[in-house]
Amino acid sequence: MSNATENDITKEVKYGERAIAEGELITFPNPRMGRRYKVDISLPEFTCKCPFSGYPDFATIKVTYYPDEKVVELKALKLYINSYRDRYISHEEVINQILDDFVAACDPLEANIVGDFSPRGNVHTVVEVSHVKTGN
Repeated sequence: MSNATENDITKEVKYGERAIAEGELITFPNPRMGRRYKVDISLPEFTCKCPFSGYPDFATIKVTYYPDEKVVELKALKLYINSYRDRYISHEEVINQILDDFVAACDPLEANIVGDFSPRGNVHTVVEVSHVKTGN
């Protein structure tokens, strides 16, 4: 290691943090255009912060979609989801925002996002939002 002090190292932006900060939802062409198929994705390590208390919230995010012309790249989706870890945002808003961003990125035929939040203070919350492409 160089002459950097431990404190200098902790202030340094780590490669994972940089990847998360620079991340965006990336797509690629649907390899099976014309075939209707469903994609299920589970992201069990979601975190964000309560906008009122600042306490961390934990959830499993489930993405189900039927691709049209584009398919979401999974590592990009993981980095995008991880970008919420330090954001102060309500359960309802975060799931709606994820759907909005997902639809903007890959314009699926249908998409459904579920946020199954871990109980906190004896309250268990599940938020589900859906999108159906018009004209189909």
